[in-house]
Amino acid sequence: MLLTLTARGDGARDLGFLLHKHPDRVQRFEQAFGVAHVLYPRADDDVTTVALVLEVDPVALVRGKGGRDAAFSLAQYVNDRPYAASSMLAVALGSVFRTAMAGRCDARPDLPGRAWDLDVHVPSVPCRGGADAARRLFEPLGWDVDARPVPLDPQLPAWGDSRYVDLRLRGTLRVADALSHLYVLLPTLDGAKHYWVGSDEVDKLVRVGQGWLAEHPARDEIARRYLAHRGTLAASALARLAEVDDVAPEALDDAVPGDVTQPVDAPGAVEAVPGEDGDPPAAVPLARRRLDAVVDRLRAAGARSVVDLGCGEGHLLSALLSDPRVDRLLGVDVSPRALTVAARRLHLDTLPDRLRSKVDLVQSSVTYTDARVAGFDAAVLMEVIEHVDPPRLAALERAVLGAARPATVVVTTPNAEHNVRYPTLAAGTMRHHDHRFEWTRAELAAWAHAAGEAYGYDVELSGIGDDDPDVGPPTQMAVLVRRTTPTEEAR
Repeated sequence: MLLTLTARGDGARDLGFLLHKHPDRVQRFEQAFGVAHVLYPRADDDVTTVALVLEVDPVALVRGKGGRDAAFSLAQYVNDRPYAASSMLAVALGSVFRTAMAGRCDARPDLPGRAWDLDVHVPSVPCRGGADAARRLFEPLGWDVDARPVPLDPQLPAWGDSRYVDLRLRGTLRVADALSHLYVLLPTLDGAKHYWVGSDEVDKLVRVGQGWLAEHPARDEIARRYLAHRGTLAASALARLAEVDDVAPEALDDAVPGDVTQPVDAPGAVEAVPGEDGDPPAAVPLARRRLDAVVDRLRAAGARSVVDLGCGEGHLLSALLSDPRVDRLLGVDVSPRALTVAARRLHLDTLPDRLRSKVDLVQSSVTYTDARVAGFDAAVLMEVIEHVDPPRLAALERAVLGAARPATVVVTTPNAEHNVRYPTLAAGTMRHHDHRFEWTRAELAAWAHAAGEAYGYDVELSGIGDDDPDVGPPTQMAVLVRRTTPTEEAR
């Protein structure tokens, strides 16, 4: 199967720097299902074309897998896998051009942010819904789409068209954006994957779709097709896309940055932070800034044991696991599925003993008193409190501040005042369908001071993200520090 990407205009040959593939060499990359080759049919200063050629071994794909479908076993050997663009081409694309898709180029840091005049050609794409589906998915992203149905047999026009299209795209985009569009939408057009689709594919879709998928008019269709029509996974992806400021922070070094030219608080947006030695600003998603702010606060408190209440899929635990200053970690969540994902993200089954011994995961609720969460230096409620029904907040306060009594409690939550900066949020709506409330800065301050006074904690308030002069930062943080008693001071 074949994909070509052509850059036009002055300095087009610089595409080689951005892709980390030299134009004068043919390079070979082994894949689990075959071999990917990268070469440049043309590499001039005004026009440069890179080709990704994927040789698939369809026999190797099924060798040793037995006759799971003996009634149709011939299909394992007679199929379109070697020829038609599919999820295999998307996987090869993400593997071979990983750094470019992440928007990084150490040799030429000016190149990732450049908008290029690009042409993309994929001669054979399985396209459920025909050419109209290709236009429906690519045109909202700024591409001019030429999708021509491939006839079943050119010599027999009466047979009609096949389910394949010859796809050509033209647009002025960043290369990282172009690659992320192809990575997601090629398997979406096919509506199938060559591998098992699990919950980790939701992470991948949200991460690679950062900056464009949340606003795509066909995002429901994309999520459903990309996730092989698994309704539960599609619903999870759509729910996470609805969290307009919250991109999963795992593997952000490899994530595809959003468009730094858009407003900082657009859905899926990233924030620009100054680079070093005059480098261009680096794009840092708000979720990463929030995670870093919590980690920094825990380190400032000198916390050696941390309980993450409402740990979700384990992002904070993963960030703290390798920190030698932390001796003990506990992740708590009410969702067994979230804990399963967290265990997989933390690689609990393969961790070295010295790391495995310091982390545990348990199912519990933040509103229930649980002896297992007591005795920690710090507790974290990161983007959790807004999911609690307001009448249950008193129970949360009793369980965390009254019973568990960590020395430090870190709480982050959306700043409701900042919601007006999100153009896709209708007036009066919240950032996620499961939020029970969203507080203004004054409301968080009132709650934190009242809870702190009731249970003997001092309160520090701050913001996370760029501080808008009118509506404040997108995320707000309250840190409750337990007042020491004379007995504790004597210890």
